[in-house]
Amino acid sequence: MSTPSGRAGGRYRVLVANRGEIAVRIVRACQELGFETVVVHSSVDRDGLAVRLADRAVCIGPADVTKSYRSIGTIVTVAEAAGCDAIHPGYGFLAENAEFARAITEAGLTFVGPSADAIDTMGDKIAAREAAEKLQVPVVPGATLTDATPEQALGAARAVGFPVLLKAAAGGGGKGIRPVLREEEFVAQFAEASAEALAVFGSGEMYVERYVQAARHVEVQVFGDGAGGVVVLGERDCSVQRRHQKLVEESPSPVISADTRTALTEAARALTSGIHYSGAGTVEFLYDMDSREFFFIEMNTRIQVEHPVTEVVHGVDLVAAQLWFAATGQVPLTEPESQLPTSHAIECRINAEDPRTFMPRPGRINELDLPGGIGVRVDTHCTAGYTISPYYDSMIAKLIAWGPTREVAIARMSRALEELRIDGPTTTAPLHLGVLAHPDFAASRHTTTWLETTDLVGTPPIKETP
Repeated sequence: MSTPSGRAGGRYRVLVANRGEIAVRIVRACQELGFETVVVHSSVDRDGLAVRLADRAVCIGPADVTKSYRSIGTIVTVAEAAGCDAIHPGYGFLAENAEFARAITEAGLTFVGPSADAIDTMGDKIAAREAAEKLQVPVVPGATLTDATPEQALGAARAVGFPVLLKAAAGGGGKGIRPVLREEEFVAQFAEASAEALAVFGSGEMYVERYVQAARHVEVQVFGDGAGGVVVLGERDCSVQRRHQKLVEESPSPVISADTRTALTEAARALTSGIHYSGAGTVEFLYDMDSREFFFIEMNTRIQVEHPVTEVVHGVDLVAAQLWFAATGQVPLTEPESQLPTSHAIECRINAEDPRTFMPRPGRINELDLPGGIGVRVDTHCTAGYTISPYYDSMIAKLIAWGPTREVAIARMSRALEELRIDGPTTTAPLHLGVLAHPDFAASRHTTTWLETTDLVGTPPIKETP
C-alpha cells in the first residue's frame, strides 16, 4: 500500500501532543509509515527521547501542564503553523477531551481518535451507562444521582443494596471512586465524594452502583470504522491494581470461560458499533468471580497504556493502525478467527515510586540496563542520565513478556525484572517480582482489591525453569 500524502502533496505530517514513552511510541510508528513528525514539549522535556527522534520539536510552555500539554489553543496553533495533517494525543492529558477533538477538526486537521461526540458520550459515566443499556450491554445494577439530596441518594443506594460504589459521573483514570460498605457511612461519604468530584472534574454529579467485591477487571480491545464496523482483538485482564490504578496487565484473561469470552466480545462489539465509534478504543468490564457475570463499567476512547500485550499476542501494531486510519480512512486490521490467542502476554509498569507506599520518587537515572531475550519487549523513553521529573507521571518503562503459555510468560517476565538494573530512583520492580512470585497470582485468585491486603515486597522471585 502506498504512503498517503499530506497537504500540498508533501509527506503526511503528524503532531504528537504528548510526552514520555507514548510519544516515543507514536514517533517510531510514524517513521515506519513514512510520516513526518512534530513533537511539542514543555521546557523541562526539551531533552526527551521523543524530541530527539522527531523531525521537528517545538517548545510550547513551562512544566505546568495547563500552560503546555493541556493548552488546546497553543497545540492547535503549532500544528497549523507547522503544516501538520493530524494530531495524535497519546493517552492522558487531552486524549479524551472532546473540546480538543473539536478544535482540531474545526482547524481542518485530523484528530487521531474518535469523534468528539463519542468522547462526550463515553466520557460521562452516566451517559455511557445509558448508551450501554440501550444497546443491551450488561451494566452493574445502580442508579444515577442527578441533583439528588443526600437523603435521596441514600434511598437509591438502599435500592441497589449495600455495599455500594460511589463514582463521579465525569471521573476517569481511577479517580472519583469511593466504596461505601455500610449504610450509616453513606451520607457523609456522598457529601465528601461529591465535593471532591466537583473540585477535580468540575462536576459534582455522582452515580451509585453495586460494589462487586470479588471483581476482576477485564477489558476488550476494539477498533471501529465509524460506520458500525468493528474489529475486536481479544481481551486483557488488568486486575492487579492499587487504588483503581492498573499495575500488571495480561492477555488473554486466565479466568473467563470460552462462552464468557464470546459474550464479552459481542457486548463490546454491540457498544462500539452502536455509537458508530471510530479508531482504537477499550470497552471495560467488571467480572464477578462469585456469580460469573460481567458488567460494563466504561469505555476508554484512546489507546491504552497496556495496549502492547494485545499487540504481541495478536501480531498487530495498534498505534500504526490508528495513524493509518486517520490518514486514509481505512482500517488496516483483520479480526482473528479466534479471540483466544495461541500465546500469553504480561505487562508490568515500572514507575519511579516507593514499592510499598507508591509515593513518587523522581530523580536522575545514573545507570540503566534493560532486559532482553526471547519474548521480552521494553517500551521506554528513558536512558542513562535521564531525570524523572516531579511534574509528570513517574513511569520509567513498560516491560512486556510473552510466551506459548501463561507460565512461560510469568517466567520470562520474572527473568526480565531480575535483569533490569536502574541506578537512581527507587522503583516498583520489587513489587512486580512479588506479584509474580505469589501463589495467588500463579493460580489467578487475585481480584482488583487483592494488592491492598497483600504484602509482596521482598517475596522471593520465581526462577525460570531451564
